[in-house]
Amino acid sequence: MDAIVFGVCEEDVNAETSAIESEALRAFDARSGGAVSEMMAEGEFKGKAGSSAFSRARGGNAKHVGVVGLGKREERGVSVMMALGSTAAAHAQKSKCATLGIAGAAGFENAVAAGAYLGATDDQRFKSKPQAKTLKTVSLLDVTADVSAGKARAVGVQLTKELVAAPPNVVTPTALAETAKAIAAKHSDCMTVKILEKADCEKLGMGSYLGVSEASDEPPKFIHLTYKGAGSDLKKVAVVGKGLTFDSGGYNLKAGAGSMIEMMKFDMGGSGATLGAAKIIAQTKPAGVEAHFIIAACENMIGSRGLRPGDILTASNGKTIEVNNTDAEGRLTLADALVYADKTCGATAIVDCATLTGAIIVALGDEMAGLFSPKDDAAKRVEAAAKAAGEDLWRMPMPDSMWAIMKSEIADMKNTGTRGGGSITAALFLKQFVDESVEWSHVDLAGPVWNDKKGGATGYGAATFAEWVASHGK
Repeated sequence: MDAIVFGVCEEDVNAETSAIESEALRAFDARSGGAVSEMMAEGEFKGKAGSSAFSRARGGNAKHVGVVGLGKREERGVSVMMALGSTAAAHAQKSKCATLGIAGAAGFENAVAAGAYLGATDDQRFKSKPQAKTLKTVSLLDVTADVSAGKARAVGVQLTKELVAAPPNVVTPTALAETAKAIAAKHSDCMTVKILEKADCEKLGMGSYLGVSEASDEPPKFIHLTYKGAGSDLKKVAVVGKGLTFDSGGYNLKAGAGSMIEMMKFDMGGSGATLGAAKIIAQTKPAGVEAHFIIAACENMIGSRGLRPGDILTASNGKTIEVNNTDAEGRLTLADALVYADKTCGATAIVDCATLTGAIIVALGDEMAGLFSPKDDAAKRVEAAAKAAGEDLWRMPMPDSMWAIMKSEIADMKNTGTRGGGSITAALFLKQFVDESVEWSHVDLAGPVWNDKKGGATGYGAATFAEWVASHGK
C-alpha cells in the first residue's frame, strides 16, 4: 500500500498526552517507524470526530500514514464513518498515491466505502487542464463484507453533486431530461422514463408549472422516471424534486448584495437529489416498491412572455393562485408535480424536496434541512431514512392557523405570505396539492445542498430519499 489510514476512536488515545492506548494502533505505529505516534503528539490528536493527521512513514511498506478521528466508539454514525473514507481517499489522492488501505471500518463498511469513492472523485469537468488521478485502488483492511451498497450510494451522491455543481448553461431542463433517460437506459431491467413536453403539460392543465417557464427560451421538461421492484402488490411511492435549473427571480428580480443570483444554478438541488436517489435505487433494486421520481424542470427568467406579479394561475387540480412574488416560483412548479404524483401515479406516500426558502437557512443554518409533514408517521419515516443515510434534518412545525396568511381576495390563495415563518407557509402552500390520505412530507434542503467549506455541492438528499424509497418495501 502506498498509504494506510487508521480510524481512531477517542478511547484509543490518552486524552492528556495523545499517547496511543490501543494495541492495534501501537502495532500500526511500530510498522511506520514511530511516525504515527510522533504526528499524533505534534498535532495533539485525540481521536475527536472531524480531526486528522498525516505524515510520511519511516518504515514498513506504506509511504504515507494517517489517522482520522471517529469520536467516541459508541457514538460513531454513518456520517463520521463516511468522513473516514473520504478524508483518507482525498489525502491519498493529494499525495499522489496509487493504493490506499483503510483500517477501522468494521461494522460500517458500506459507509466507509461510499466515503472513499466520493473522496477520491474530484470534479474537474470544466478545467482546461485537469490533473491526472493517481488513486486506483482502495482496500478496507481486515474486512470481507460486501460493499456494493456503499458503491451504489456513492455513485448516486456523485451524480447529485455533479448536477448541482454544473453551470446553468450546461444543466438545462433538457439536460436533466437526458440524465433521466440515461438512468433508464442503463437500468432498463427495472427503470422506465417518460418526458412530458409543454403540449403534454398543457393537456394536463399544469398552468402553475408552465406559468413559471413562460419567459425562458429553454423548453420545460416534465420528467417521470419509474422504478418497479420485484414482488407483487407493490407499494406506490413518489419522490418529487424541484427542478429550477436557473432562477433569476423573474420580475421580482434577485438583485443586490446577498441576492445570490450567481449561485442560482443550485436551485435544482431537489431534482439533483431526486435523480441521485433514482440512480441508487436502480442499482440496489429494493423489492416490494414501485417508485416514481418526478421533476417539473424549467427556468425562471424575465421576458415579454414572463409571469408578472399579480397574475393568477390555475394548477392541475383546479386551484387558483395569485402570484404576488415571481421569486417564489419553486412551489408553483411543485404544485403540479405533486398533483401528478398523487392523481396520475397513484402514490400513497410522497416526499418532495426543494431548495425552497431562505427562511429555512435562517432557522436551521446551512448544514441541516427542514422537514415538514402533517402526519407523525410520515415524518418519522423520513427521519429514520435521514439517520440511516447520515444526513441531518429537523422537523419543523406547520400549524394550519398560519394558512390565513396565504389567503387571497381574488383567488384561492397567494403564493407567498408575510416575511415571518416563510418556510412554514411555503410548506402549507404545498399541502394544498396533495390529498389528505397521502403520507406526504416536504424537505426544504436550501441549506445543506451547498457548502463552500466542503467544496461546493454536497450531494445532500440522494441517500436519504433512496433510503426512504427502500423503507416502503420492507
